[in-house]
Amino acid sequence: MNNTHNPDPWNGYSKGSREYSYMLIAMFCAGIATFAQLYAPQAILPSIATDLDITPSSAALTISAATLGLALFAIVWAYIADIHGKSKAMFIAISIATALGLISPWVHDFTILLTLRFLEGAALAGIAGVAIAFITEETNPLHAATASGLYVAGNTLGGLAGRLFAGPLTQWTGDWRIAITAVSLLGAITALIFIVSLPKARRFTPIPRKGSFSNTLKQAKKHLKNPAMLALYLYAFTMMGTFVTIYNYVGFLLKAPPYLFSEIALSALFLSYLLGTISSSISARFSTRWGNLNVMIGSTTLLVLGIALTMTTNVTAIIIGVLLLTFGFFCGHSIASGWTGLRATTGKAQATALYNLAYYAGSAVIGWGSGLIYNTSGWYSTAWFCIIFTALLVSLCVMVLTRKDKPHNDAPVA
Repeated sequence: MNNTHNPDPWNGYSKGSREYSYMLIAMFCAGIATFAQLYAPQAILPSIATDLDITPSSAALTISAATLGLALFAIVWAYIADIHGKSKAMFIAISIATALGLISPWVHDFTILLTLRFLEGAALAGIAGVAIAFITEETNPLHAATASGLYVAGNTLGGLAGRLFAGPLTQWTGDWRIAITAVSLLGAITALIFIVSLPKARRFTPIPRKGSFSNTLKQAKKHLKNPAMLALYLYAFTMMGTFVTIYNYVGFLLKAPPYLFSEIALSALFLSYLLGTISSSISARFSTRWGNLNVMIGSTTLLVLGIALTMTTNVTAIIIGVLLLTFGFFCGHSIASGWTGLRATTGKAQATALYNLAYYAGSAVIGWGSGLIYNTSGWYSTAWFCIIFTALLVSLCVMVLTRKDKPHNDAPVA
């Protein structure tokens, strides 16, 4: 087949090339730099609550403020990326976020702390909202899923590293602020590696400033009119909201009698994120064998089963439950996020930005709101809320995705 009608025969960075290898390194580091900073406070929420004399749901606002900023600014960064390029947008975003991450722990006013965390999340949206779009645009379609999977794997390892560093450092130093600063330094190092490793964008065509924002909104509106895309966004909102809820408040459960976990023990619980790294990396194989929709259903089932196990009084069963829900969540998220990027034949940045808006809105809204249930009714009511909420909303997503675009449902991410 000739290339008469294709002025750009280049088909994207491919597996085996030096640039593709650099792409994998850069995206892996981007995930670590972003999520180490974003979720570091989660492992030490009980310590933050005690130090600042606030409720568990108020302490969880240190997470929700950042994820809300990320959600609200995802579409803004998509607009910036359309004008200046995805590479430049990500470079600027990660630099701002790292600076704010180093400053915010040392603010003693809780309101200002939340404001800085919100702004840090808003900056991190420039990575989370653009990275998948950059991968799908610049990578050979046959290998895009691998790069996307490694980016999500970097997300999980970043989230794990932030939590693993924060807990022990808080216990050893007696100061959670030192712990968060150390995590931000890790973010700075990986951000630098990302900046020097990311290969040149070869397919970017800047959109003229005049009318560019209206074009961004037009593309976003197009995706919001697509029921299948809306279902994927709802899936992201639901799964992330439930997942963050469990991790926000399970520490309060395990630190109290009869478990009496230390800060180090609570941080060790986040080693379960390694299962997330594995599941996100192999999710493309599952989708090839069983189809995207079936994998998403199976992933949700594992997540719900995991939550149910946390309602027992046996600490081993609780830990197994956390492991199951982590594996299920990251497998489902990897499939849904990759599917979103592939379904968007145009406006990829807007499609992934909307996915991230829904994803982090779930973290911000449900992750905090469910804490009000925890404050008043305890762990079991919170867990039951998560089970019912997830079952109902994901069932709705499945109904829409089954009915709409049937041939597309069985198309694997890779």
